[in-house]
Amino acid sequence: MRVLVTGGAGFIGANFVLRTLEQRPDVEITVLDKLTYAANPSTLATLGERISLVEGDVADAVIVDRLVADHDLVVHFAAESHNDNSLADPSQFVHTNLVGTYTLLEAVRAHGVRYHHISTDEVYGDLELDDPGRFTEATPYNPSSPYSSTKAGSDLLVRAWVRSFGLRATISNCSNNYGPYQHVEKFIPRQITNVLNGIRPRLYGDGRNVRDWIHVDDHNDAVWAIIDRGEIGETYLIGADGEVDNRTVVETILEVLGQPADAFDFVTDRPGHDRRYAIDSTRLRTELGWQPSYLDFRAGLSATVDWYRDNTEWWQQTKVGVEQGYAATEKVIG
Repeated sequence: MRVLVTGGAGFIGANFVLRTLEQRPDVEITVLDKLTYAANPSTLATLGERISLVEGDVADAVIVDRLVADHDLVVHFAAESHNDNSLADPSQFVHTNLVGTYTLLEAVRAHGVRYHHISTDEVYGDLELDDPGRFTEATPYNPSSPYSSTKAGSDLLVRAWVRSFGLRATISNCSNNYGPYQHVEKFIPRQITNVLNGIRPRLYGDGRNVRDWIHVDDHNDAVWAIIDRGEIGETYLIGADGEVDNRTVVETILEVLGQPADAFDFVTDRPGHDRRYAIDSTRLRTELGWQPSYLDFRAGLSATVDWYRDNTEWWQQTKVGVEQGYAATEKVIG
């Protein structure tokens, strides 16, 4: 099988490539990545000639059409995904998440190629902290930010192309990922690397915002389950029952690194900050037989802390710029 992975030099996409080649040596992979700040080609450096890395934009119809024509499957990870950045400049989110997805859909339609679309639980908006419910495949879309709204729009494009043109496509909406090779602008690696650099972690608002955490390997195993056994035209939610509030995550990181659990600061909240995400992945588990491997969030988080501690050369160079960017918008309170 020849697989085109968009965004394959980013966090989840790169882990997908690494895990796929480890578990499926017969798969040939081409990575299409714009190599923006969020990508790190060194993540794939050990693979050498086992992959082909093409630098390019998913919204570039010429490059996309040429690549799609030579592959059996497209797995679309490429996205602008940082909420804070979407608030500062929504234009890149519209370009990549909407125009890029449209460009891919037209290419896979022209060449009859199987397509899987990676999306997020943020398209559903948020839940109240005391709401016992969780997101399901039937939950209405209610995005809160330019990021989540453009991902919602991209999902709807896929659904329309399936219905209107018979596209062989599936969609997955996943909860928050964690694990190795995640950019230090994201919540968990930012807090880990802050502590490693002697900087106090920082929490938006009251720190009680809840996210449903899943290890990146579990996410990518679920993606393959959908590709292998999922029903064309359907959406599957991926989650590992990992609901933890942000304050508990930071306290756990501090404890794992031998620091006092209260050695953090609160900062002014982000505009439109969603309170709680929670995924019901019953359909994925019952129909496709997928189960997460990382059932103990603390153990998975400890392993992630170890990875960042052991791989400072991978992230240290970008850390200063990230913290300078946050310093311009964050104000310590209390």
